[in-house]
Amino acid sequence: MLGGEYLNSKKSNRTMLLLCCSSLVSSSSILISLIAHSSHLKHIHQTHAFMLLRALDTDNLLLSRFIHACSSLGFYSYAYSLFTSITHASDIYLYNNIIKALSSSPTHPKASIFLYNNIQLAGLRPDSYSFPFALKAVTRFSSIQTGRQLHSQSIRFGLHSNLHVLTAFVQMYSSFGSGCICDARKMFDGMSMSTGDVALWNAMLNGYAKHGDLCNARDLFERMPQRNVISWTALITGYAQANRPHDAIALFRRMQLENVEPDEIAMLVALTACARLGALELGEWIRHYIDRLGLLTTNIPLNNALIDMYAKSGDIKRALQVFENMNHKTIITWTTMIAGLALHGLGTEALEMFSRMERARVKPNDITFIAILSACSHVGLVQTGRWYFNRMISRYGIEPKIEHYGCMIDLLGRAGHLKEAQTLLAQMPFEPNAVIWGSLLAACNTHGDPELGELALQHLLELEPDNSGNYALLSNIYASRGRWNESRVVRKVMWDAGVKKMPGGSLIEVNNRVHEFIAGETSHSQFDRIQEVLSKINRQLGLSQHFEKESGALLELG
Repeated sequence: MLGGEYLNSKKSNRTMLLLCCSSLVSSSSILISLIAHSSHLKHIHQTHAFMLLRALDTDNLLLSRFIHACSSLGFYSYAYSLFTSITHASDIYLYNNIIKALSSSPTHPKASIFLYNNIQLAGLRPDSYSFPFALKAVTRFSSIQTGRQLHSQSIRFGLHSNLHVLTAFVQMYSSFGSGCICDARKMFDGMSMSTGDVALWNAMLNGYAKHGDLCNARDLFERMPQRNVISWTALITGYAQANRPHDAIALFRRMQLENVEPDEIAMLVALTACARLGALELGEWIRHYIDRLGLLTTNIPLNNALIDMYAKSGDIKRALQVFENMNHKTIITWTTMIAGLALHGLGTEALEMFSRMERARVKPNDITFIAILSACSHVGLVQTGRWYFNRMISRYGIEPKIEHYGCMIDLLGRAGHLKEAQTLLAQMPFEPNAVIWGSLLAACNTHGDPELGELALQHLLELEPDNSGNYALLSNIYASRGRWNESRVVRKVMWDAGVKKMPGGSLIEVNNRVHEFIAGETSHSQFDRIQEVLSKINRQLGLSQHFEKESGALLELG
């Protein structure tokens, strides 16, 4: 009868009743099936009762499976209390399972180390699985001291040169930042020459990439005896996180040329890089690839990244198409679409999308309101912006962050409400950052308020002393008011401070490759060819103008 009470679905009930009634099926087989079908705490309790009634809890293999089921469902406390109640826990396999389970817990990683320390008290010896599981817990609660103690113990037990243990130590040391990355490299160098194990090389590569040491990461990548998709993804992700989208895309393209199938993470990162650069062609290729894999309708993060890529690459219609074709939309999906519409100046459509989201009973978060306030700012809906800003607190209990204040100040400044913007800036419970002072300075330039502009520039000089654009804006404010002397003084101050004007730049995508051109730069690989083409165009334009003059002269004579 237990099987019938256990499962909700009728089909599963019939299956389990047959199992329980069949004399050909052992109790342990039934228990394994019950564990496999567990989905909530009631199931766990019933399965545990079934186990105890038949004394199956004395079988360490079955007990390990049950502990794994508890932890995979998130019931870490239940798994821990079950293990501590056992009096016969004299099996390293059982210890390893509970250490592994608790090392994944957001609340019990220290308990994992406690149980690791009990291994020797139980008369057992840690093995090559004990250390990697314990080190995972060390990383979660960030205790380098505990990690070093485990390192010493691994040497004492002669396991420090075991490949799996060594890889776990490289991962652990790498996770503690640049101060410990050297320790990781020392361990790696001790074994890397004698083994081409890709997992060990990936651990070191990932450590460098995560901490932004992309020079060492790239050097390691190029020297790897063998690579897999994880190797490529680690370096691509490192470039993207370091705000080097060109390098991320270049590596992704090389990955294609070497016939390495990208995984979901690589595609997500590549789409993010495409969004930053407006690389629509490459983004389209990734979309078709996702479609071929059958992920277009099922993978929500990839669809969200596609919406963002299309919106930031200028194709808002395709972004909407992806959005509307999604069967399930998360808060990230809605927020990304609202932000995309706002970016294109479609403020009214963005607000309508927000209304749709509320009707779908999806609760907005603080990022959603940044998108909404940005939408109001782009189309000058001052009153609507004020209403949404107040609604954040009154309806959703979301306390405004500095980004929300920044959006409101930008909205008020663009609309010419400079005094109200200044008052809100003084009232907010944060120190204004460069973005807020910069938007206020830009508003002063638009609406001609040199006094407030001077105040904004004073703060910007402290926050961004090398930003030439700030000086140029104030100089323009003075010039627009006919105050040429003050305009020249600002330019002179900029010159005396050694602040150089940032050169202009542009991006263009050709054959899935994004090219960046900076004013005055001559370093592009095809610079001479480009100059040659430009010269031809100039000559043709010159000839065209000459013929136009000749034609005009003939017409006058006629």
